[in-house]
Amino acid sequence: MRHYGLLFDVVVKDDERGFLYQDGRFVRLLEPGRFRTFDPSAKMSADVMKVVRSEIPAERALLMEKTQPRLAETHFVIVQAGANEVAIVSFDGEPKHLVLPNTTRAFWKTLTQVDVELIDTQADMRISKRHLDRLDLNRVPVAVNAIIEAHEAGLLVVDGKLEGRLPPGRHAFWQVGRTVKVVKVDLRPQPLEITAQEILTKDRVGVRVTLTAFYQIADPEKAAMASGDVPGTLYRLVQFAIREAVATRTLDDILAARDTIDEEVRAFVKGRVIELGAQVKEIGVKDVILPGDVRELLNKVVEAERVAKANLIRRQEETAATRSLLNTSRLMEDNPLLMRLKELEALEKLVEKVGRIDLHTGQGAGGLDALLQNLYSLGDAKSRTKSD
Repeated sequence: MRHYGLLFDVVVKDDERGFLYQDGRFVRLLEPGRFRTFDPSAKMSADVMKVVRSEIPAERALLMEKTQPRLAETHFVIVQAGANEVAIVSFDGEPKHLVLPNTTRAFWKTLTQVDVELIDTQADMRISKRHLDRLDLNRVPVAVNAIIEAHEAGLLVVDGKLEGRLPPGRHAFWQVGRTVKVVKVDLRPQPLEITAQEILTKDRVGVRVTLTAFYQIADPEKAAMASGDVPGTLYRLVQFAIREAVATRTLDDILAARDTIDEEVRAFVKGRVIELGAQVKEIGVKDVILPGDVRELLNKVVEAERVAKANLIRRQEETAATRSLLNTSRLMEDNPLLMRLKELEALEKLVEKVGRIDLHTGQGAGGLDALLQNLYSLGDAKSRTKSD
């Protein structure tokens, strides 16, 4: 659109329409083509707009509906949604826009098939599957969309009141004139770590105790209504229970009776979590952290016990070795040949550590022949003794 001297010139494309104005007042709608007119005073103006699958400002469409009703009926679709209504606007069968309650919007129907579906959200707040498939609910501010997994339970809460449980799957609701909330509850066993807390024992030793608990939601409705924070409530219950169990015991009792403490804590918590719609699967003491000086003393006690045990084992081994030597000496006393064999064993061990040894075979008591003769004589004497 431009002026050439005394002429006003505007070109409208095939997918456009133009609003022609003179002195700010609507003259007519320009169809595709080129429009030229004599305009020496430059009073003419035009507003060219895209019309294919397009929206037009609602104020202009409403004004045209009042001043140019035929033109508005031919070219526009004006959608007005009531207080409890929403409207789905489709272009050529494809949903494109959602008109919110108490809202007016207008669309070009030139070169486009425009369909409008009004929905009464008060009659049924649930969004049908047909609409679920057609709308991108993540962009719809008046819709609540939730996917319930197989391990979850969905609770529908309307204006703070529990309306019922939702099965696994996709669910969506219109949130018009009401507050809709979908609470998802995980039904799987959940771990809960109770971090270390300082507790004074009966004998006034400060210890820090950590626990691990596994719980599971058994009644989702009761869990949602009784407490908005089941893990937090369970955490505080376990803290109170472990304080009661530790404060009534000495340090030695705590270290020696951890299983008993687990049972006491479990019994205390189990009856109270039922009111929360939950159940405790397992709970137990994970660590008992002692002060540095107490830990050092206990380490010394443990070390002393280990040393005493090692000394006892060593004395038992020495006693067994002495008894074995006594038995061996008795055997050698009754058997001179065995004594000689022991001497040879000792000689063999000695030879292993000596680089060279010479044996003389000459006459006399010290030669190899004499040694072998003595062994033979001892063996022969032993045989005669057995024969007698």
